[in-house]
Amino acid sequence: MPTDGDDASGGGGVLAHRWGEETAGGTAGLLLAAAAVAVAIAVLSPVLWLVLRAAEVGVVEAVALATSPTALGVLVNSLLLVGLVTAASLALGVPLAVLTVQTDLPFGRFWTVVAALPLVLPSYVGAFAYVSAFGPRGELADLLAPLGVRVPTIYGLEGTVLVLTLFVYPYVFLTTRASLLSFDTAQLEAARTLNHDYRSAFRRIVLPQIAPGVTAGALLVALYALSDFGTPAIMQYDAFTRVIYVELGAFGQGRATVLALELLGVTALVLALESRVGPDESGGYGSAASSSTVLELGRLRWPATLFPAAVATFTLALPVSILAMWLLRSGPAYAGGGLAFEWSFGLNSVSASLLAAAATVVLALPVAYYAGRSDSVAARLAERSTYVGYAMPGVVLALALVFFGTRYAPGLYQTLPLLVFAYVVRFLPQAVGTTRSSVLGVDADLVGAARTLGEPPRGAFRRVTLPLIAPGLVAGATLVFLTTMKELPATLVLHPTGFTTLVTYIWRVQEAGYYGRAALPALALVAVSGLSMVLLLRQEGTDG
Repeated sequence: MPTDGDDASGGGGVLAHRWGEETAGGTAGLLLAAAAVAVAIAVLSPVLWLVLRAAEVGVVEAVALATSPTALGVLVNSLLLVGLVTAASLALGVPLAVLTVQTDLPFGRFWTVVAALPLVLPSYVGAFAYVSAFGPRGELADLLAPLGVRVPTIYGLEGTVLVLTLFVYPYVFLTTRASLLSFDTAQLEAARTLNHDYRSAFRRIVLPQIAPGVTAGALLVALYALSDFGTPAIMQYDAFTRVIYVELGAFGQGRATVLALELLGVTALVLALESRVGPDESGGYGSAASSSTVLELGRLRWPATLFPAAVATFTLALPVSILAMWLLRSGPAYAGGGLAFEWSFGLNSVSASLLAAAATVVLALPVAYYAGRSDSVAARLAERSTYVGYAMPGVVLALALVFFGTRYAPGLYQTLPLLVFAYVVRFLPQAVGTTRSSVLGVDADLVGAARTLGEPPRGAFRRVTLPLIAPGLVAGATLVFLTTMKELPATLVLHPTGFTTLVTYIWRVQEAGYYGRAALPALALVAVSGLSMVLLLRQEGTDG
């Protein structure tokens, strides 16, 4: 007889079987499936708009645009950016994970938290801070100039790689650290009895077993570097996202659409690679977690702290100090020109994010409930389809909805409902994931008992299931709210005229060079991102 634990973790098959008897062929089951499929079709619709827009370009012209020197140059630039950021992130993330898990590094837990914290800063805020520090007339550039120290230009490929690496390497750090914690250290002891030192044992035993985790982190970094818009735009580097945004602003929708399809193709390739990387059941995954020291650093124990300290200086101390300095320096001189900060911008961000969170949870519920109660192909497809919008770069999604709005629904173009729909498409998987986990945790016997006592399916759901899955719904709504607050490209393109939010204000003053005005909303976004990080760590049970 299955136990409660079986229901929660034994996969959808057992649960679907036990609950399937309740709804198979019933009206409630059919309505649930129809609602889930309708949501899936809605979130897939931007792909249709993009394809329809591309069809208007024409095959010959599309091929000419796709193979033009400009398009090929953008493709090479983007691939170069992705490759360099991924390699640099591996160079930072893997050693930091090894230091904090397998060595006797002083204050290892503290350095673990510090190494993960750069994820708190949106990369475009980091780029803004680095331009403020090292750009022309930047604070540190001016400080070092009298000493004869010439700071290399922060713009272009070098600056974009630097900033993206500093703020996305934690993906590699966290996935590698998780693999190392699952590694059975008894295998290292066995290797030592065969006269292998740590370096040899790491190369021959540890590295093959943590390779899936390292690769998963590297692919996440690659995906982020490919889809990020803010950093290449601020650093003036012609990656896909920046050129698409520029073409969109210059009414070059045809060229922007072709580039968007190329970007989607490269994104799909990265996702295909990511889907092939999974936990290695035969390796260290699934083993008892172990954080015991396997390498004593000896006299290098304290000097080794310089490595995480240096990383923290450039990822946390420097950008936060720059923002704090601009906040203290900002004065009434920047109030003119329509660039003064107003608290209503923050209220606009909060209201749009609340609407997005509410709409996302409402739409996520039928998908998650259907996926949690049924192991049918339709249920799996409905759930997986919600991830298409999540994988689609924000600027590409915005381009698709611009075409939809201007061509088929002019009344919706640059309105709050269309902006909220873009947020729903982007972040629906966050709510689906947390809700589905809660649905899988519901004891089907409780629902069956309610039915036995005469409750109809709707009553059993309202009185038994809904209270039990409420924490998952709240967690999903919170994640969507916090993520929406800092979303940049779709907000820039689709926000209603006159509806200024924190991110659109930061972008406007950054473009105008009024850095002091951007400090307060940027620090507010850092605080919001910090809350989302805490929630994610708590939800995933990370040991921090």
